[in-house]
Amino acid sequence: MENLKNVAPLEDFNWDAYENGEATTSMSHDELEKAYDNTLNKVNDHEVVDGTVISIDKRNVVVNIGYKSDGIIPLNEFRYNPDLKVGDTVEVYIENQEDKKGQLILSHKKARAARSWDRINAALENDEIIKGYIKCRTKGGMIVDVFGIEAFLPGSQIDVKPIRDYDVFVGKTMEFKVVKINQEFKNVVVSHKALIEAELEQQKKEIISKLEKGQVLEGTVKNITSYGVFIDLGGVDGLIHITDLSWGRVSDPKEVVQLDQKLNVVILDFDDEKKRIALGLKQLTPHPWDALDPNLKVGDHVKGKVVVMADYGAFIEIAPGVEGLIHVSEMSWSQHLRSAQDFMKVGDEVEAVILTLDREERKMSLGIKQLKADPWETIEEKYPVGSKHTAKVRNFTNFGVFVEIEEGVDGLIHISDLSWTKKIKHPSEFTQIGADIDVMVLEIDKENRRLSLGHKQLEENPWDVFETVFTVGSIHEGTIIEMLDKGAVIALPYGVEGFATPKHLVKEDGSQAQLDEKLPFKVIEFNKDAKRIILSHSRIFEDAAKAEERAEKRASKKASKKEETPMIQNQAASTTLGDIDALAALKEQMEADSKK
Repeated sequence: MENLKNVAPLEDFNWDAYENGEATTSMSHDELEKAYDNTLNKVNDHEVVDGTVISIDKRNVVVNIGYKSDGIIPLNEFRYNPDLKVGDTVEVYIENQEDKKGQLILSHKKARAARSWDRINAALENDEIIKGYIKCRTKGGMIVDVFGIEAFLPGSQIDVKPIRDYDVFVGKTMEFKVVKINQEFKNVVVSHKALIEAELEQQKKEIISKLEKGQVLEGTVKNITSYGVFIDLGGVDGLIHITDLSWGRVSDPKEVVQLDQKLNVVILDFDDEKKRIALGLKQLTPHPWDALDPNLKVGDHVKGKVVVMADYGAFIEIAPGVEGLIHVSEMSWSQHLRSAQDFMKVGDEVEAVILTLDREERKMSLGIKQLKADPWETIEEKYPVGSKHTAKVRNFTNFGVFVEIEEGVDGLIHISDLSWTKKIKHPSEFTQIGADIDVMVLEIDKENRRLSLGHKQLEENPWDVFETVFTVGSIHEGTIIEMLDKGAVIALPYGVEGFATPKHLVKEDGSQAQLDEKLPFKVIEFNKDAKRIILSHSRIFEDAAKAEERAEKRASKKASKKEETPMIQNQAASTTLGDIDALAALKEQMEADSKK
């Protein structure tokens, strides 16, 4: 009651008129309305004015602009400002002073849009921090509602860290800086990253100034690539190269670390400006070689997994970070040039023998052929000279065939030991790579780990028989099967081939014998060791002519002897006549020698 004040009644108030419903003042109704209107704001449609928030519910915001009725604005027009409260002053655009229901229609969105460009430009000019509502995702970033204008927020400008899920930002209200305005196309680009970069830059300088090699820091996995892991050290990024993640081999960094994982790292190196910082993770644990069993020695058997393959060998991990090399030459007793991939592949579990072990250099060489006995230790017992075997053709050379009787036991069949009868120019005429071939051991070269082998020796030498058939002077039917510059190859009976020089191919009529022609040939040389038969067609009629000529000479000599007197038969004359046959035979022999 203390607050109540005594108010004196109006002396001239007409109570009787008031009771009868008559006008209580001397002012007319129009005058009263005019006076009432003067107490309200003068507003016009389509203009922007300031109003005061008087209430907020789930859907609408009621705003008083000092007009005869309050305006209602949808709450979603204020989504950029989640802190809106009763009593705040907001700008509104008057759409209609009075709709059919007598309601004042206002728009906050249009009011903001009307003034937005001035504000946007002012924000850029003054480096001002503004609020915006992230509406949705778009290609390369997000769409942000700033003062009612749709601005673009590039994905790279959301945060200093790479963004893995853009959708979590949709519907958020965040602070931004205007970084670019295109007046012509009314485009605005904003950045949230720019707000935190300045603060981070200061943190970065502070961290960098304290960096030292060997220092251990806690960091967070920021990004994982195929070549390494980026670690956030608190505003400064460092890289753990894939080779510094683990003492063992790592094919994918995701096998070792996960995004957002916190871990301790050691600083290995950095450049003069400390912009590139090399970090290590494996260096925080002892080297596996130092923990290797001290009793392990050359000759011991170890088991491991193939981690890397190369043509020259395979790297076997016998413990994480401890590897040994099996060179391809230690994979098989065979001396053939082969690739390591022929014996094993990545991921295979293998057993091997330690061949060398250098703990200081942290190197180890291994072998798997040593798990089997060396076949050359007992070569004389298993493959004695004269023994017969089946081998596999591995390779050809111009002079023979390389074969393998078993893994590690190689031999050479010389081209001359392939066949007794065929003239083989190249081994590919006789057999093929990968084929089986029967062989006989002719000679053992233990020092060079090679056998001399023969194929023809499995059959009897037909040249022992040919020696009795193709005697010198004998005549045989033959066919010319090949013409060469130096002569012709002639096919004889029993599958034997002979050779005749061009002058021995002249026929009796003076013409030259031709390919595929069938003619009689005389053997003028037989060489069993060289498997060579020299033939002549022309010698057949030449010898016949000489024999006829000699017979005629003998007949004429006998006739002349009878006419001669005993006085003429002196010693000189008898010697000359007696040597005629010998000279003729000598001349024939010389001709034969020259023709050879």
